Formats: sequence, C-alpha cells, structure tokens
Amino acid sequence: MMALTGDEQAMLAGRDGAGVATAMRLVTDMGRLLGADRLVPVASAHIDGCLYHGDSGTLFAEHLVAQGARVAVASTTNVGALDLRRPGNVRLAEPNRDMALRLMRAYEALGCKPSWTCAPYQAGHRPAVGSDVAWGESNAVVFCNSVLGARTNRYGDFLDIACAIAGRAPRYGLHVPDNRRAAVVVDTFGLSEALKRTEAFWPAIGAWLGRTVGEQIAVIDGLQGFATEDRLKALGAASASTGAVALFHIACVTPEAPDLSAIARPDAERLVLTPAMIRAARGLLSTASGDQVDAVAIGSPHCSYPEVLELAELMAGRHLALPLYLNTGRHVLTRLEREGRLAPLTQAGVVPIVDTCVVVTPILPAGSDKVLMTNSGKFAFYAPGNTGYAVQFGSMADCVESAVAGRLVRDEAVWQ
Repeated sequence: MMALTGDEQAMLAGRDGAGVATAMRLVTDMGRLLGADRLVPVASAHIDGCLYHGDSGTLFAEHLVAQGARVAVASTTNVGALDLRRPGNVRLAEPNRDMALRLMRAYEALGCKPSWTCAPYQAGHRPAVGSDVAWGESNAVVFCNSVLGARTNRYGDFLDIACAIAGRAPRYGLHVPDNRRAAVVVDTFGLSEALKRTEAFWPAIGAWLGRTVGEQIAVIDGLQGFATEDRLKALGAASASTGAVALFHIACVTPEAPDLSAIARPDAERLVLTPAMIRAARGLLSTASGDQVDAVAIGSPHCSYPEVLELAELMAGRHLALPLYLNTGRHVLTRLEREGRLAPLTQAGVVPIVDTCVVVTPILPAGSDKVLMTNSGKFAFYAPGNTGYAVQFGSMADCVESAVAGRLVRDEAVWQ
C-alpha cells in the first residue's frame, strides 16, 4: 500500500480543484503500479508531453486547462513539433499543424515556461544536487541525474505534467538513494588520451554503454580530466537512446562519484573497454555506405552556445555546399542574434532550427535514398526510423568538412 499524507488525500479528493485531483489520481495510481511506498515533493519538472504525437495529447492538455490546472513547481517545456520563430521551417500539414500548435499553447496555459528545448539545463533549469524532480525527455533525465546529481525517473508523457501539477512524484527507482549506486564498473584506461579528447568519442562511448548495460547504472573510470559538460551531454544522450540509461557516473567527476569506491556496489561487474570495442560502437552509429551526404544536422541534444561558437570557428568564412541544420534553443539563438553571430552562419548556408528538431517533425527535404551526416549519437539512432534518411556519423569538424565538400569527409586518424 502507498501511504498518502492528509494534504495529499485532500488534493486527491478535490480540495484544490478538478485539475489537481486529476493529476493526483494519475500520480497515485502510477505510484501504486510501480510499487512506490509514498510520494515525494518535487522541486521542478521538465515536460516532454508537449511534442505532438496525435490528437489525444492535445485534448488531454486542453482538458487539464479547462479543469483549471496549473503547475505547482517550476516547469520547462521540451521541444514541440513546430519552430515558432521560423514557422516555414516545418512542413507539418493541417490539421496536424493546428493540433501541434494547440498542444504547445495548452502547456503554456498550464503555467509551463516556454523553453521548447530538450536541453533545459543549458537554459538555466538546473536543480540542486540531491533534490527530487520530475523530468521527461531521455537526454534531459540522464543529464539531470548524472551531471547535476538531482533525482528523477524517466517520466513519460502525461505523467510528467501530472507530477508538475501535483508537485509530487512516486517514490521509487532513482528517487531512492541506494538505487543510484553503480552495478557496473567500466574501465577505460586502455583507451588513448588522444581518443578521449576527441569529440566523437563521447557519443560513441555513450552508444556502447546503452547497448551494453541497458538500464543498469554504470560508473566509468579513466575519464578524469577529459569530461566537459557538452561531452557528458553527448555521452548521456547516446546511452539513453541506444539503451535505457537514466543515470551514469564518471569517477572523480560527477557529483555522486567522488571516487570509485563511493558509488560502486561491492559486487559490481567490471568491464574493460578496448579500442576495438569503441571502434565497433562508433561503426554502429553509421547506417550508410559510400560518400553520399544530402544534408548535415547537429544539435541533438540542442547545441549549446559554446558548441555554436565552435561551429562558427570551423566555418571560418567558408560557404556550404549542403544545408547544415543547426538545432538549438531559442535562448541560444537570441544571444547569437544579439551578438551579431547568427547572420554570418546563415549567409554561409546554416539553417537555424529552434523549438523543435529535424528528427521529430518534417523539416528535412523529402525523398528516398538520402543520407544525413551528424555528430549526434541520438540523431544517428533515431534518424533512420523517424526521417527515412540513412546516417553517417562523425565529429562536428567532419560534419562541417562534409557540408563544404558536398560529400562524406571524415578524419579517421585518431580511431586507428
């Protein structure tokens, strides 16, 4: 049985209105199904349910609005299906286009901050270490748990907004401190320092981790001195896409792993990652053969401001032969516009996309037998199924060189 406080029982009974009662019913029923012993107050939420997948999602959100529901905690929105800044970027047909817009507006009416990014942690939404939150979107969840050290499970559509309205989440899974210890230790000391300094290494090790551990929690040893926030972002996104990783630790780097012994279980399985294994993992991120490339896309998760500066440096006044889709948050785009950094990129052929991305809504040119080049492990995993494009994976530098050349260009030296 799941115990409810007197206040929670009153919310469930309708004391605070029909919208809160609906949310509490969803949260408590799911908590019982998941075996939670009680609910925990949450400090914030990140809402994935605002991406249009069908009319039911729009009607559900509008039903909550009609019931007078409002979020009880700070809540940000994940990507939607439309680029609200540049509507012409998206080819979504009616009536789906109208329903997608209604869905996004409904979440605004519920009191969510319209961030429209899959990387809310880059837009200032950074809960404190040890705080309980209710986040949706797989990359945001794994970053929140791993890099920020806050506590959340992977809250799916509808349950995420219910937790935000109720201000509560079921206490199970990663909300329980002992469940956050690592059952797997990954030894990376056999990999070269040059490889660990390479941007494309991080999505590759993330892809390997997701395929290898599934939903288990791992601590990776040997990456001390190489991890940056953007690299950890890429690792987490790939591991959450190829597997169901919601939390990883990096020994001596992430907040819950001051050293290996502090976070690894005594009976943890030990895995040694070899150069051959990481090369194989990288190879699985490419599904195309030959040197054909029809479009290039970066920014899944959304590109950070430093990543866009890196892109600008790599472009260095060059003009692109292929469209390069820059998927980023509106907070980054606004800053680029204010500083005069966006115009040179667009003049060279970069296509900025905000509020959404090229893999969740129709933006890429339609057609068969097309190839997308990307530096994102998440794009590499989802693009074939979502867009019909085959994929070539490489670093951001590889992506720029390929977009300039109009064909695949990839530096293989560090991988040999």
